[in-house]
Amino acid sequence: MIKFAIILLYLFSIFLISTVFKNINGDSREIIRKIIHIGIGPLIPIALFLKIDQISALIFTGIVLLMVLFNYTYKLFPTIEDVERKSFGTLFYCVSLFILISLFWDKDPYALVTGFFIMTFGDGLAGLIGKGFNSKSWNFFNQTKSLYGTLTMFLTSLIVVYLIGYNQQNNFNLNYFTLAILATGLEQFSILGIDNFIVPISSALFFNFFITN
Repeated sequence: MIKFAIILLYLFSIFLISTVFKNINGDSREIIRKIIHIGIGPLIPIALFLKIDQISALIFTGIVLLMVLFNYTYKLFPTIEDVERKSFGTLFYCVSLFILISLFWDKDPYALVTGFFIMTFGDGLAGLIGKGFNSKSWNFFNQTKSLYGTLTMFLTSLIVVYLIGYNQQNNFNLNYFTLAILATGLEQFSILGIDNFIVPISSALFFNFFITN
């Protein structure tokens, strides 16, 4: 119970921070959502550190997934979906996490954390930097992408892969660059928030196949 109390306390702190920020600057809806998007990132390493078992992690994630589905209909937590475009990103976020836990919780936690961190930190920071600073931009499947946002995605993904990969293998691997490029390319496909599914799943699978093995 103490382990889950820590998890719930952490989640509550993230939503509290986003609520306070919303009260201060309610016009920045995308930033508020990204606070949650990025803030949940450390949740998986915390759960692994606490030695929460795979079944419990799946049950907890499944409950959150059901709450997200319920929220799409009844908008009990509008902060989560308060965005300027139609997106199912939060749903894909939870589904991808459920799949990652199913595949890698015990088998390859390094791949799990890599995929999740690339989504939370890489994609999250790319959105913030891309919208916060003017740079060359283009439309891809009716989604606006920017040079600064794309570079942020690549650099953040590379840092994540390098730190986790080096911690696992204690050496440098050229596949770190390949994975960062792959994640950056897939992040371009963000229509309806689908990048929150394809980026973490593909990144984790690549890490497991070409870096862990």
